[in-house]
Amino acid sequence: MSDWLILVEHAGDLAQHETPHKVMRIRDYIVNAQLFTGRRPNIINLARSYSYQSKGYYASLLAEARGHRIVPTAQSVVELSRKGLYAQALPDLNVALMKDLGGVASEDRHLLISFGQCQNKALAKFSKLLFDWFRAPVLDVTLSASGREIQQIKAISPHALKNEDRQFFLDCLGQYTRRQWVAPKERTAPRWSLAILVDPKEEFPPSSKSSVQRLASVAAKMGVEVDLIGPNDLASLAEYDALFIRTTTAIDNFTYRFARRAEQEGMPVIDDCRSMIRCTNKVFLKELMEQGGVPAPKTEILDASTPMTGLFERLGSTVVLKAPDGSFSRQVHKVTNEAELAKRAKELFADTALIIAQEFMPTDYDWRIGVLDGEPLFACKYKMARGHWQIIKHEADGKYTEGGFETMAIADAPPAVIEIAKKAANLIGNGLYGIDMKQNESGIFVIEINDNPNLESEVEGAVLKDELWRAIIGWFSTRLERRMNAVKVKG
Repeated sequence: MSDWLILVEHAGDLAQHETPHKVMRIRDYIVNAQLFTGRRPNIINLARSYSYQSKGYYASLLAEARGHRIVPTAQSVVELSRKGLYAQALPDLNVALMKDLGGVASEDRHLLISFGQCQNKALAKFSKLLFDWFRAPVLDVTLSASGREIQQIKAISPHALKNEDRQFFLDCLGQYTRRQWVAPKERTAPRWSLAILVDPKEEFPPSSKSSVQRLASVAAKMGVEVDLIGPNDLASLAEYDALFIRTTTAIDNFTYRFARRAEQEGMPVIDDCRSMIRCTNKVFLKELMEQGGVPAPKTEILDASTPMTGLFERLGSTVVLKAPDGSFSRQVHKVTNEAELAKRAKELFADTALIIAQEFMPTDYDWRIGVLDGEPLFACKYKMARGHWQIIKHEADGKYTEGGFETMAIADAPPAVIEIAKKAANLIGNGLYGIDMKQNESGIFVIEINDNPNLESEVEGAVLKDELWRAIIGWFSTRLERRMNAVKVKG
């Protein structure tokens, strides 16, 4: 059987006779993970839309959770969604474009690029570079009126291509799938001060102003200069050596743009783009933890057409519904009957193609284990807000109440809790993660993995004191020293 799998939204988008490879509907791929147990297919996602939280987006995200190789990746999908996210690629691409054109303006204002090939054969090197940056099946490149630089790059769906454009895509698809899979190149460019990204307007920042000031004080004693930067300081990011994001991350806001720019500059960054994409989406985490053998509550992924009948029988008399990218207990609802289920699901589906349904596990507290570079950093119990089932209770008037906390030394936390937290974090990367878990008579269960965990001197640092901040600075220092040594050796 072919190692290639083509995903489409509708059967007519790519007929089976047009390719020797298996064609499958995106929805079937999303809901049937068991079909690929023990296999690692090469997948091409031909969604009609890759917009955030669409089924096309989730197909790429879940493929990565399942260990499958996919074009386009979730990162390419995110970056192609706005010019601000792919602007860092334009200088290199514009240079390559003009080289291929011999310095002469292009007569075509639109270029169709498919799997690194262009209909204009003279643009071979430019097309290959474009695909190296953004591995999408079909890209439409709009040039400026001068014909000398890129105005817009957009991923488009092959289903809309007609006549010779359609045949060009099919030819490129055939050639691409005859090759051995080649992983995209890592793009990092070399650049000792630490920029801390904060948002003064944020209601629930992951670190308070006083905690950030304490971090800066500890850093200064370690010979590291710290500057606070804000959402409008992207242009000055390259003046620093490393980036620490201390405002709530999301892939559709400024934090992702800062992380992406930092990576392009070769800067150590917490949180990195990959961790953001993985951790900010509960659908991805559900699949990832299943694949990685991490214990979690019984969970189902729902789309708007999923029958709700039997959900309570499968998950229990109380079910928790979650938006994939909700944070701080928002967009999380407890439902106990069919009417509540239908109402809350409808509200959530207004913003996302998929939602999470999870068995309800009542506990007096949640564990939060901080993991840094694969090793446990802190251990906290976050207690439920008084009279509520979550650690934060949001009121209709916008006010909120929080439960208490208990911080302990790593050595005093249950070893099984620590080991499961490490296992979960290692599924994501080697950065900083907060692993939320529940513990009951049935065992220990990971609720979610946070890429941007709270760090407060009086809470997470209550036991470690300044060692908490020294560990964070040490993470950055180690990477910067490695990079500097590599440059010396190379020189």
